[in-house]
Amino acid sequence: MSCCSAPGLRGLVRELHPFSTATQRTAGEDCSSEDPPDVLGPSLAEQALRLKAVKLEKEAQDLILRYQRAFADCENVRIRTQRCVEDAKIFGIQSFCKDLVEVADILEKTAECFSEGVKPEDHKLILEKVFQGLSLLEAKLKSVFAKHGLEKMTPIGDKYDPHKHELICHMPAGVGVQPGTVTLVQQDGYKLHGRTIRLAQVEVAVESQRRL
Repeated sequence: MSCCSAPGLRGLVRELHPFSTATQRTAGEDCSSEDPPDVLGPSLAEQALRLKAVKLEKEAQDLILRYQRAFADCENVRIRTQRCVEDAKIFGIQSFCKDLVEVADILEKTAECFSEGVKPEDHKLILEKVFQGLSLLEAKLKSVFAKHGLEKMTPIGDKYDPHKHELICHMPAGVGVQPGTVTLVQQDGYKLHGRTIRLAQVEVAVESQRRL
């Protein structure tokens, strides 16, 4: 009787709940219909990441290209600047050398006065020519120096300055001479555009010591 009653019980349950199976199917279908969004979600995110990676890679290539161009431009500027500096070193004194050639011409013509075969009675005339040549040479040298900013320093009576003068010896200060001043110049100094390029060799006055 228990075997016969079990099927009857199941049938009764079906009659009481006719929509239970359909509800389970619908629930199953609803669950399965939610699976595709879970699958499509990572795919869309992956595509977005790939697009972003491509964009970043393109930007990186553009930056590298711009850097290479800028580096090449800087290198070209450096090479041109170095070439200009080298040319300035080589040809910077070109004008000065050109003026010195004229000085050399005067010196050469003056030296020709002492050529062989000069008669004794011509010595006076030769000395006059030499004097004229040396005077012209001195005047030309002064003109060349002034043109190129080269100035002779004659510091007699000036205060001793170790940046301009080279002390050779001390001399007792005489009457009206202040100690520490230059009393004698043994070799002239020179300045180029205000900068000392050769110190003047000088003697400096010092206060004489009293004897006990």
